[in-house]
Amino acid sequence: MDVKAILMGLAFAVMWASAFTTTRMIVVAAPPLTALVIRFAISALLGIMLARAMGQSWRLSRAEWRVLILFGIMQNALYLGLNWIAMQWVEAAAASIIASMMPLLVAFFGWLWLGERLRMPAVVGLAMGVAGVVLIMGVRLQHGLSLFGALLCLIAVVALTVATLVVRGSGGSRNMMMIVALQMAVGAVVLALPAALLEWGRPIDWSWQLVVAFLYTILAPGLAATFIWFQLVNRIGAVRAATFHFLSPIFGVAIAALLLGERFGASDVIGAIIIAVGILLVQTAKLPPATATPR
Repeated sequence: MDVKAILMGLAFAVMWASAFTTTRMIVVAAPPLTALVIRFAISALLGIMLARAMGQSWRLSRAEWRVLILFGIMQNALYLGLNWIAMQWVEAAAASIIASMMPLLVAFFGWLWLGERLRMPAVVGLAMGVAGVVLIMGVRLQHGLSLFGALLCLIAVVALTVATLVVRGSGGSRNMMMIVALQMAVGAVVLALPAALLEWGRPIDWSWQLVVAFLYTILAPGLAATFIWFQLVNRIGAVRAATFHFLSPIFGVAIAALLLGERFGASDVIGAIIIAVGILLVQTAKLPPATATPR
């Protein structure tokens, strides 16, 4: 793994983790699905314009359309939609911890459904990940964590896990920014009707903090992080790229504490470290012996 790949991975991890804090800022002031539809629509428009400026085309292959539609539904509509709804009641740190389980769930469901063999370090990593989540959530339940919100977050991360397994191995398109933008468009279309039915007439509490959080969410986690992720996967492979997810629980808890003043107890620190080590064990146990050549 070269220096550029490491910097890309760190940038992705910080932006990905920070999204939970800015999302929390948005959903306490605006209807979550309506805000998400607006975010997707703006992100899609900006992404398409940027892709065209980069010389990319929306004449995609059937496989590329399959990937972007599936991810548009599973990642944008289901994963983000459920997370944004849940974060009306769940703190950003808790949501980021649940979301950080995705690499662990990919390994577990790969073993359960696809019969993939798990090496002993991966088994230990899965056990550590579960232990870390139980530790953090157990303490947070004593401090008023919403079970309903946590369940929505869990369903959301399972949806993203399934999508990841289905499209695993695809990538390397020359039209990656266009694919990212069209994924956003799919998310906006799918969530438009639920937003209208469930949130019509709900007010928005406008403030400069809401505007800044909204713009950041569009540009950083929305467009930049997604684009960096696909480029990173294409550069070093999905398994190696996924190792950067082990930073998400640490960054997620720290950013939420710094910007929102959320609870940052010893159980959060210890649990986040345990989860991070578990994710790292799972991912490194799956690394092929040959070193991938950066492209």
